Amino acid sequence: MSGAGSPTLSVDGTGLTVAIVAGQWHTVISEGLKAGARRVLEASGATIVEYAVPGSFELPVVSKAALEAGADAVVALGVIIRGGTPHFEYVSSAATDGLTRVALDTGKPVGFGVLTLENEQQGIDRAGLPGSIEDKGAEAAEAALATARVLQAIRA
Repeated sequence: MSGAGSPTLSVDGTGLTVAIVAGQWHTVISEGLKAGARRVLEASGATIVEYAVPGSFELPVVSKAALEAGADAVVALGVIIRGGTPHFEYVSSAATDGLTRVALDTGKPVGFGVLTLENEQQGIDRAGLPGSIEDKGAEAAEAALATARVLQAIRA
């Protein structure tokens, strides 16, 4: 949802419980992502619960547990920076595929805030920090809230 043409979403989160599930790698970037997600969720009126996981690989299992425990949506946040081995591809694929599976298996939204980056500067530019050009944590929270409301309307 970045760049030109991205939607402006403002969703009432009253009555929704949203879990922020965040990896702990690359602290400056991950803290920025969490702050953006919190800001959007607090402004929406949603109830927020937070879970820290070691890294992006662990996001799917904890996201699924949070949804099965009653959360209406998850905002999954992680930072994966390319290195010199295939590790980047494996972790990126596992996180992306796993979070997609969680959303489909539970029928609940997962806001995708996993940054897959070539370098740390790209993450700083997208983390909603002072001077950042984007706020991917906020965008992931907006997407989770909006999708939760769409699903509620469909099921009503």
